[in-house]
Amino acid sequence: MLKKKLINLIDQTDLLITESQIDLLIHYVEMLNKWNKAYNLTAIRDPNDMLVKHIIDSLIVSPYLTGKSFIDVGTGPGLPGVPLAIINPEKQFDLVDSLGKRIRFLKQVQFELKLTNINPVQSRIEEYTAKKFDGVISRAFASLQDMLSWCKHLPNEQGLFYALKGSDIDSIPNGFTLKQNIKLTIPELNAERCLVIIK
Repeated sequence: MLKKKLINLIDQTDLLITESQIDLLIHYVEMLNKWNKAYNLTAIRDPNDMLVKHIIDSLIVSPYLTGKSFIDVGTGPGLPGVPLAIINPEKQFDLVDSLGKRIRFLKQVQFELKLTNINPVQSRIEEYTAKKFDGVISRAFASLQDMLSWCKHLPNEQGLFYALKGSDIDSIPNGFTLKQNIKLTIPELNAERCLVIIK
């Protein structure tokens, strides 16, 4: 059962997640699995794998986020933005992707899960200038250099970049400072993960 597996995974982390939030995360995985058949939203087909590679992999960065307003760059089907929004109802997440089918899926997620703190937006990231954010988050989106050059207009004065990466980090361009490189442990994931925080 998915719920039992998710609870088991969460128990192997320091995350504190309520039962109603767990139910929403499961609902999201079920939607992702259903829509994936027609929309090809993720290469991961098995909902059990989604729990590890999408849900926990997204949630694990939650304790490091500071501020209230975040943008998830190249969100795809809502990763990591939707799981983070579910367990951080007091934070706001703009989910930006250039593909219409992904945004249609996210609007359905917003509707079915009654998530008032996500804002799905179809846009190319370099053209998205509506507002500034406390945090700019990306997961498997692009190289660090591309992310920083395409997204440098997005953070506010205190704003930080949060890049979810494998173990290898590209060099950081001039004008940016590496604040932290945090090694993350994802239960049942046989791959290295780190969170790179850049100012």
